[in-house]
Amino acid sequence: MTQPAPLFDSARIGRYRARASKRYADHSFLNERAWEDVLNRLDSVTRSFETGVLINPFASGLAGLPAFIEQQDAIPAVAPQSQDLVISLMHLHLENDLPGALRTALRSLRPDGLFLGALFGERTLHELRAALLQAESECCGGAQARIIPFAEIKALGGLMQRAGFALPVVDVDRVTVRYGSVTALMHDLRGMGQSNPLTGPVRPLRRDVLGRTEEIYRERYGTKDGRLAASFEIVHVCGWAPHESQQKPLKPGSAQISLHEVFGQSPKNKPR
Repeated sequence: MTQPAPLFDSARIGRYRARASKRYADHSFLNERAWEDVLNRLDSVTRSFETGVLINPFASGLAGLPAFIEQQDAIPAVAPQSQDLVISLMHLHLENDLPGALRTALRSLRPDGLFLGALFGERTLHELRAALLQAESECCGGAQARIIPFAEIKALGGLMQRAGFALPVVDVDRVTVRYGSVTALMHDLRGMGQSNPLTGPVRPLRRDVLGRTEEIYRERYGTKDGRLAASFEIVHVCGWAPHESQQKPLKPGSAQISLHEVFGQSPKNKPR
């Protein structure tokens, strides 16, 4: 069976991360926010963990990392049924095979082990996506994809179930960041290691396209104080390796409370 062409260029992602690592502390606020939420979720879990791994390309700068957790660059590096806890922080949205990555994460867990993941969701950068698409179409007669497709929240719940996780939960933290310009936003994305990683040649962004993008962005998404609103969705997924001691899952649609309510997370706005 022929394998589909990869959506993301892994070598390009590696170069972007290496470049970003030099001054990542200046652009790490979303990574740190997601990590803080993960720690809050861990604090609410009554069971203890003896072994664990954290998969995050910039883990060395995270505060409060439990001593028992080791750092890995990728889920496949984790041995099967070797961990009580696997945390994937802000990299799953760049997986070429997301279903496969989730299955691998599950295989790495011992029975009743916990998987926590955080990744960008579908509404992330929707303003920049729309402005770039219109601007490049107007100026060039056609547009190149410059913002990656992010997973839908509902789809992530289904992927967790199909991977085999017990009691899967999906929740979202919506963040609005205000920037002074499109250039400032793109600079921040570059500093996060989140530049365009799609496979194939990437045409340089022409100056007229960038200028028109700024105009469209301000017309549609400008704030009263003259800044630009940029949306980020941090989707948190949670699931357990099956074990006979676990409660039976609820029927679809019967849940009365979300992870958002359980952990008391609330969206915040942040200027840049």
